[in-house]
Amino acid sequence: MSEADVIKKCVELLDKIIEDMTVPRNIRRAATQVKNELLSGKESLAVRATSAISTLEELTNDPNMPLHARTTIWSIVSQLETVAVEK
Repeated sequence: MSEADVIKKCVELLDKIIEDMTVPRNIRRAATQVKNELLSGKESLAVRATSAISTLEELTNDPNMPLHARTTIWSIVSQLETVAVEK
């Protein structure tokens, strides 16, 4: 899977979290921030992926996060780690 495909898949998963009204607003807001960060071209892809991983890992510690959203975030982190280490 190419880096662009990985980012596209991660953005799709983030969109699912953002649109899920059972997920608390602060988590949806952070997911939007991560999505925008991944799509911006300001830094290299590896830097954007690493920053997104850091933000998402902090998010998983939120006690109000529904289990399905936490599992999705872990999946996103796992995929982004492949991009972050390729460079």
